[in-house]
Amino acid sequence: MGYLNNQVVTVDGILTIKGRELLARGAAVGAADGSGFQITQFALSDDEIDYTLYNPNHPSGSAYYGEAIENMPLLEAFPDETQIMKYKLATLPRGTAVLPYLNVITSLNLNQNAGETITPTTNPGDANDVDTSYTFTVSDARLFSLFTTTTGENASTPTAITNGTNISQTVVGAALRVQATGVNTLFGTQTALYATLTIVGRQTGARVQIPITISKITTNQA
Repeated sequence: MGYLNNQVVTVDGILTIKGRELLARGAAVGAADGSGFQITQFALSDDEIDYTLYNPNHPSGSAYYGEAIENMPLLEAFPDETQIMKYKLATLPRGTAVLPYLNVITSLNLNQNAGETITPTTNPGDANDVDTSYTFTVSDARLFSLFTTTTGENASTPTAITNGTNISQTVVGAALRVQATGVNTLFGTQTALYATLTIVGRQTGARVQIPITISKITTNQA
């Protein structure tokens, strides 16, 4: 990771780890069935901006209120999609004081083979917009034998990843159904596996991250 020259306009574009994963799956780029690697939308965020640096008391006047922000260094794009685009820009009515936020469980703790349905809702705050669907991304799909939306635009078929390195998976819908893996070999000598579930409202951009713990079931032997 490095810094970009903030005195010139620079577009620094790379594929994230998730993007490389999609590209490596082998489906044709732009495949009609949507299975290939396709860029169809974009979003903007202000992850790097520290708005507390805005100084309305700057002695040089209003033209310098944002001087500290404008002089902040810009980071190069980096490939970990879980660490970027956390604070996406959204259009809200003028005067909005409370941003939309998600109401959902704060953690997900399951034993092997146990299931759960996660149904987030959006508190609109001062905005009038609410989310009708959500993006669900798990950082390690190996932890689940089922990871699918109950309804939605891209309802997923159950995943069956039981080995190899951790691979993220994303589905879109109104609610999420999961079932913890029953594969003991994933645990090795550990008694629990950990991951993160990221939920993002498709209309408001409201976002939350939920820690996941999958506990191994031990069998007592006489």
